[in-house]
Amino acid sequence: MFRLPDAARSCLVIALLSAVALLALTHAGAQTRRARRAAAAQAKATPKPSPIVVPRKPTQQSSAPRATPTPPRVFVVPSQDEVPPPPPPTPTPKPTPKPADEPIDESEVVRVTSNLVVVPVAVTDSAGNAVQGLKKEDFRLEEEGRAQQLEAVGDADQVPLDIAVIFDISSSVTKNFEFEKQTAAGFLKEVLKPIDRAAIFTIAEKPQLAQPLSSANTAMLKLMTIPAAQKATGTAFYDTVATAAKYLDKNAPERNRRVILVISDGEDNFSNDVRDAMLAEGKGGATQAEAMEHQRSLHSKAVQKVLQEVQRADAVFYSINPSGPGIRLNRISQRAQDQLKLLADSTGGNSFLPPKLEDLTTIFRQIAAELRAQYLLQYLSNGNAQPGKFLRIKVATPARTDLQIRARQGYYKKG
Repeated sequence: MFRLPDAARSCLVIALLSAVALLALTHAGAQTRRARRAAAAQAKATPKPSPIVVPRKPTQQSSAPRATPTPPRVFVVPSQDEVPPPPPPTPTPKPTPKPADEPIDESEVVRVTSNLVVVPVAVTDSAGNAVQGLKKEDFRLEEEGRAQQLEAVGDADQVPLDIAVIFDISSSVTKNFEFEKQTAAGFLKEVLKPIDRAAIFTIAEKPQLAQPLSSANTAMLKLMTIPAAQKATGTAFYDTVATAAKYLDKNAPERNRRVILVISDGEDNFSNDVRDAMLAEGKGGATQAEAMEHQRSLHSKAVQKVLQEVQRADAVFYSINPSGPGIRLNRISQRAQDQLKLLADSTGGNSFLPPKLEDLTTIFRQIAAELRAQYLLQYLSNGNAQPGKFLRIKVATPARTDLQIRARQGYYKKG
């Protein structure tokens, strides 16, 4: 058998492989040409929509070399379902906020605001003159027996004042009515600054708001036009003071100082609780001693209800009784004066019983001086009492035992 040399066999194998590869390429080229002709025929048969040219996107180049360059392509926008979503925008980095710009914890703000307590304090010497110049370190304040740290002592003259003046126009106190109005008007002119306001109430059979909170001039003009009662009338003292306190609580901003000034003898025979009880008592068969005790208890409960309203309004109560020293000869009048003093002492105010009518001018000036010289003690309560609870407070000047301190005896915790 003839045997080819090794070199010849290698050449023959290479030639056979080359022939097979050429045949495969020829067959693939024929298939490609047939596919192109079929696609062209289909394109002629089916009309295309008007093309929309879109920006070209860079495409990845094939690694296989091309014999001829490919002409530019025109793309038709595919259907909405086939459009890929656009890439999300690159977020712009934000600068790191400064500590002062960090969000505030609202719950913390509410806590601090609700615990802030402001106590107006009047300090006088043995002669009744206002004492000024005291500092935070001179005061000691306790709440429910616990010492409190004072945050600041404010200047009362820089804080707006809202005052409710209550004028008794019932027949029991109208003897010197015109002079009383004139001195009260002078008081408003002296004590009220442009930022301050006054409201006018009258006491008779029922409370009456004669002038809402307004400037000193407006309140003075209204005060001078109020007429005295022309006939015997009832006196609803408790109802009127309670109404004035509620009015201030609703209409005076919480940051303002609130004062109630009453020109009256304090006697009451026509407030709702008093009148109804007296009518019921008249129909019974009580003895005189029983009736007197019942009246005492009745008025005591009534004045306590009034005191609560004044304290809820954070108001300071002042009173001027124009009846004169003859009041001490009358048991009912003395009881009324004692109740006026109770309201004043409990709220940090004062009650006056002038010996003679001419002293009214001096008394009004004393009240005006006290209001201008008040100290506003401010502290954050360290207690955890529930809203609505009455908390007792005590103010003193330990290093100045010679001074007289008048401050409210407590307050109702705000919600």
